[in-house]
Amino acid sequence: MHVAYWIVAGLLAALYLYSGAMKLTRSREQLAPMMQWVETTPMPAVRLIGAVELLGALGLILPPLLDVAPVLALVAAVGFVLVQVGAIVVHLRRDEAKVIGFNVVLLVLAAVAAWLATSFV
Repeated sequence: MHVAYWIVAGLLAALYLYSGAMKLTRSREQLAPMMQWVETTPMPAVRLIGAVELLGALGLILPPLLDVAPVLALVAAVGFVLVQVGAIVVHLRRDEAKVIGFNVVLLVLAAVAAWLATSFV
C-alpha cells in the first residue's frame, strides 16, 4: 500500500505544486487563457487557492516521508477532495461541464490517496 500511496501522492503533489505556483506567481491575464474562472474571481482568492495547493502538496509528501504527524497526509488528501468538489461546482455554475473531466480525475486520485494514507495513521 505504501508504494501505491507514493505513486498517487507523488503525481498529485507534482500537479498541485505546479498549479499552486502558477496561481501564486502569475497575473490574471497570464492565468485566464488556462483557467477562465480567474476572470471573475478576486485575485486574493486565486492566490489563497494557490497557497492551499502548495501546502497540500507538501502535506502529502513531507509528513509520511519524515514520519512526523503522518495523519497530515490524510488531511491533505481530504483537503484536495474538497478542493476538487469546489472546482466542479464552480465549473458547473459557469456552464463549463465539458471541462470537469480533469477535476473528476483529480477528485478520484485524491480520494484514493486519502484511502491509502490511512495506512500511515
